[in-house]
Parts: sequence; C-alpha cells; structure tokens
Amino acid sequence: MSTKIRAEPILAYPPNIADLDELAPYRTALESALGMAATAGNKVDILQNGEQIFPAMLEAIGGARDRVDFLTYVYWTGDIARKFAGALAAKARSGVSVNVLLDAFGCKKMPAQLVEELQASGVNLRWFRPLSRWRFWQNDNRTHRKILVVDNCIGFTGGVGIADEWTGGGQDPNHWRDTHFRFEGAAVMGLKAAFLDNWNEAGPWEQDDLPDQTQYRERGIDVQVVRASSTIGWTETASLLRALLSVARDSLQIVTPYFVPDPGLQHLLSDAAARGVQVEIMFPGEHCDMRLSQLAGHKSVLPLLEHGARIWRYERTMLHTKLVLVDNIVACVGSANFNHRSLGKDEECCAVLYSRATTRRLIEAFREDQQYASELRASSWQNRGSWLKCQESLARLLLHEL
Repeated sequence: MSTKIRAEPILAYPPNIADLDELAPYRTALESALGMAATAGNKVDILQNGEQIFPAMLEAIGGARDRVDFLTYVYWTGDIARKFAGALAAKARSGVSVNVLLDAFGCKKMPAQLVEELQASGVNLRWFRPLSRWRFWQNDNRTHRKILVVDNCIGFTGGVGIADEWTGGGQDPNHWRDTHFRFEGAAVMGLKAAFLDNWNEAGPWEQDDLPDQTQYRERGIDVQVVRASSTIGWTETASLLRALLSVARDSLQIVTPYFVPDPGLQHLLSDAAARGVQVEIMFPGEHCDMRLSQLAGHKSVLPLLEHGARIWRYERTMLHTKLVLVDNIVACVGSANFNHRSLGKDEECCAVLYSRATTRRLIEAFREDQQYASELRASSWQNRGSWLKCQESLARLLLHEL
C-alpha cells in the first residue's frame, strides 16, 4: 500500500495579516543570513514518491515548446531511465532545445546506449566534472542538485533520482520514499540560475533569454531559492541549515536520508531542544543505502535524545526525503542532506517555502511516515553493543567526522 496525498495541488491561500506578521521575522532572518531574497506569487505542488513525481516531470517535458533544462546527480538504470531518455530525445528531435547535465560520478551507472540515444537525437549533453585523474581536487566535489526547468516557467527540485528505486509509492524496500516539488512563478528563475551555474562550468558559456514576464499568482506563496556551491570550509547549505535551526521557536521536523550533523549543527539542535523547541528527526532504519554514513551519524543520537529531541528510524524502505519544517510555517526543501558532503563538499539547491498551508501539509506527511517508523529511546540506545560502537568510530574516521 502506497502513501497517498491529496489529488489537488498544495497551494497556500493568501495569508491574512496575522500570517504576514508571523512570516516577516523568519523571512528577514533567512534573507539576511543568506543574502538571497524570496520572490512572491509562486505556485508550489507537493509530489510524493515516484508514482506522482515521474508522471508530473514527464508531462512537463512532453509539453515543452522551446527549452528543457535538466540536471541530476543520479541517473541509473531501469524502465524509468529509458522513459526519461526517450522523452528528452523525442523533444530534441522535434526542435526543442534540450540541455542535459549529468554528474560524472553520480551517473556512472547510466547505460551507454541511453547516452548515445540522447546525443544522436540532438540533445545537448554535458558531464559535470569528469573524473579526470589530473584534476583530483575536483573529483570529490560533485553537483548534487536535481533540477528540471521547462520553458523557463515550470520547475522541479527535490530529492528524486532517475532510477527504478524511485518508482512506485515507497511501498517496499525496492521502491524508495521521496518527495519532490513542482514550481511555477519567479522561483523558477532561481532554479534556472542553479542549472546554468553548473551548466556553464561544464562547457561554453550560455545565457538564455529571459521570459517576457513571470506569472504572478495572488494565491501564491513566497519562495527563497538557495544555491550552494562546493567550497573549502562550509557552503551556503551549512548557513541555511544553521539559520533555520536558530530561528525555530516552537517546533522543528527534520527528515533526511543521511543524518551526520557537524558539531555546529549538533550544538544548534541540542540548544533548540533545550530552549523548549519540539525537535523531531526522522532518518532511515535498516534499509539505508549508505551504511557507512548511517553509522557515522549514530554519535549524534544520544546527546539529542538526552536534550529532549525525539528521533525515529523509518523502517518501510529507504527514506530519501529531505525536509526541514520550522514552527508550522516555514519549509526548506531540495537536495541537501544533514551530512558532511552537503555541508561542505557538494553543489546543492534548496527552496525555502514561506507558507503555513504548505508546511502543515508536509507535517501531515511526516505524521503519516511515523506509522512506518520506530522511535529511539535513550536507555536502549545507550546500551547498544560495543562492536556497533566500534563500527561507528571507524565510520566517522573514514568520513572525516571526528
């Protein structure tokens, strides 16, 4: 049985004066911390699991008239991989400008025949940071962004990769649980900028013509697109997550596939719980696809539990959703994880949604996912075996999480 959401688009209604008053301090704090302004009048649809995500993306590609820009970290194998290649190739043959950017590391599993199909059809295909031996300093810094922009007016971002693991409804270990988002409005230009940022690094400079006007919706919401680049130290992702934890007053719900917070995030989470914020965290259980990362994150669990945080392990399948929900009114979505790669190594793209209605719907999904999760207790976690603790220490050493 797959988890369902409402069929109609999730769209925030015009905020009343109380909502505007409540939103203002969050928006001011996050804009000042990141130097990136939010845009108003956006339409945002929540898409849960491949059964909703892939049809929406393929429909957008099929309806393209002028241009398709597609960037992904993961492009693997299976029927959905062939469907996407076929849809992109068909649009290119019809005369639409189709630009595909693939991360050279994350897309290593992509079948060669699909690459050949795209190139033969006229798709403009580029590889982000090819794994050249002499450029060893680039090999560990990838683009983890997942972006689709169609005709500069429809955009998608979130956690989904192009592989059979993401198909279905998250109903069993072979079908992962994930969340993706469809955008219309000025926020799409933020997603387009994130695409072009990586696209232009991978080849000759291109700058697309801007649309005549961006559609504004009176019933839309404010969205702040945050583009993070790989660097030495920490990225804009680290600043974004720190800012979100700092502004929380009442509640925090965090969903992440890889929970390995650095000391700064660990302190902010503990501080939030200590000052009375209800901190709730969910990450994968036995079906985690990266056991090393999971082990490295175990060190953070007990201190958070002792400070009053509540933590769940999702047991139904691999949980790949990435969300931070603040005070029932602000939601951060996109590609970033709570781990060392997103905080300091990879190119990411997130969107902050200033909307009580949208955030509440995502909290409902969080509660639905709790049905398939087990809650951790400080007493039992403290008594886990010495061999497991040894594995955790080794994992932290290998991931530079000392």
